[in-house]
Amino acid sequence: MEISLPPEFSFKECLHFLERSPRELLHKVEGDAVYKLVNYESEKILFKVSSSDSRLIVDFPIAVPNDEIKQKIERYIIEWFDIDKDLKPFYEMATKDPFLSHLAQQHYGYRIVGMPDLYESLVWAVIGQQINLSFAYTLKQQFVREYGKKLVFKDKEYFLFPEPGIVAYLSMEDLLKIQFSRQKARYTIGISKAFLDGTISKEKLKGLSLIDAKEKLMKIKGIGNWTANYALMKTFRHPDAFPLEDAALSNALRVFLQLDRKPTLNEIREVFVRYKDWEAYATLYLWRSL
Repeated sequence: MEISLPPEFSFKECLHFLERSPRELLHKVEGDAVYKLVNYESEKILFKVSSSDSRLIVDFPIAVPNDEIKQKIERYIIEWFDIDKDLKPFYEMATKDPFLSHLAQQHYGYRIVGMPDLYESLVWAVIGQQINLSFAYTLKQQFVREYGKKLVFKDKEYFLFPEPGIVAYLSMEDLLKIQFSRQKARYTIGISKAFLDGTISKEKLKGLSLIDAKEKLMKIKGIGNWTANYALMKTFRHPDAFPLEDAALSNALRVFLQLDRKPTLNEIREVFVRYKDWEAYATLYLWRSL
């Protein structure tokens, strides 16, 4: 299966992001390709994505699925790599910006590598709250290995993210055993229950404005402004999703603004005025500078 790519796309840059932690279990980067396990109609399907010229090549190492499932996987990959997004306006803006011009040129074609599954993006955001990225990946690795389903192929393990129907019935002690804090355990179980009982779902947020979607998400315990923005950036591709309080964004801007302290929230807002409607991608490229 092949997927056409726009000129403003770099698979190499996307792979760089996917390789950022050796503890990642939900995909495997091998050479110039990435392997990913998905689940459709209770069937686990392993696929491999590589690139050639202006297209992605999708292979199925175990068995080729039917056409309906292939279409779903194609849609998943397009969402995963934000392939449908027209980045020309972003690059036109970025080339004139003192902070972004060099980054946009150096990492041209880098896209928001997202999480098409809203539940995964929210739980991952909760796991990452107020801890460093390395420990966040340790918690995620333990969570996925303990409660995610897996497939073994040629002596290699491929995992699925745990399902809300499993996590909702865990006890606090179950998650404390894998180093979750009490707060992270409480929030994770609560979000899982909200998905299980239909309080929240990807379908219920689809088509909503950023403000309306954030309002619905932030009614759930544990989902604040940063978490909601992160999920809406990674799952729904809202270009104006802006994780204002993000520590990495603060670190990047401290360097660009040549400060000996972290910038205030107002200082960050002032910088981002000129990135209106492209806040998510401006954030992505400032993150990349780190």
